Amino acid sequence: MTTPTKPYAPAFLNSHSKNNISQIFAKILGPLVLLGPAGLWLLFLLVLPTLVIFELSLVENIRPGDLVNPDGIGNYLRVFESLNLKVIWRSIYFATGTTILCLLLGFPVAYWIALMSPKQWRNILLLGFVLPLWTSSLLRSYAWITILRPTGVLNSVIAIIGLPSLELLNRTPAVLIGMSYSYLPYIVTVLYASLEKLDRRLLEASSDLGATPIQTFWKVTVPQSLPGIAAGSLLVFISSLGDFVDPELLGGASSMTAARLIYNQFLGATQNWGFGSSLSMVLILGVSIAIALLLKFGDGRPSK
Repeated sequence: MTTPTKPYAPAFLNSHSKNNISQIFAKILGPLVLLGPAGLWLLFLLVLPTLVIFELSLVENIRPGDLVNPDGIGNYLRVFESLNLKVIWRSIYFATGTTILCLLLGFPVAYWIALMSPKQWRNILLLGFVLPLWTSSLLRSYAWITILRPTGVLNSVIAIIGLPSLELLNRTPAVLIGMSYSYLPYIVTVLYASLEKLDRRLLEASSDLGATPIQTFWKVTVPQSLPGIAAGSLLVFISSLGDFVDPELLGGASSMTAARLIYNQFLGATQNWGFGSSLSMVLILGVSIAIALLLKFGDGRPSK
């Protein structure tokens, strides 16, 4: 009597399945190993602090040392009071104005460096343009105070010419000038990277077909560089929305922004951490929306 035997599994099948398992583990563990340090960094320094701020935002009139007991959205309702909305809109106004000025000033510079300057000098020109970023933002703001104050450099030059002096310091124009100067290198570098990839054959074809330089600019150059324009503009807007130094030093007491208001709630005389946290969460939401737009429209692919 013969006993049934189990089907024989070839050894190469077992080795093949082991190889598949090892490849699956390699695909899963490889990215985890590479992203693990950055992921932990973001978890402990971004995600967890944001959750703490969100928890504090649900507690009204909380001060240092008080127990955290979330009880509602009263702090968020305070954000929509007329005085606080005015401060938020002023921050948006400064950020929008800075973005427009940086785009108007930065696009010609980036265009000239990328398309018109000698190729061997481009890196040096670009380096020279971003060199102010190596200095402190506080130092740059104090430099603008020296230039814009009533007895400063600007009014001294204007007096020599014979024109009336300008009252710019502690006003909105001074804030826009300082913020535009601070963030102009950001948009120039982004636009330069976009314009450098411009297909110059399209410019030549447009000229051969009889288009004027202005028509070529609006119908060829601008559409091809739209991702760079979107990325640079949103980068400047995101950065300037939370600017604290320039509005504080150049705008004076009349230029209260959301960043300054948040500072007052945490470190000022009011000491209302709950309301400051709700303002912070609103600012984080606005920045997150801008980042989402940046990821969608600033992917770096030229438009067709």
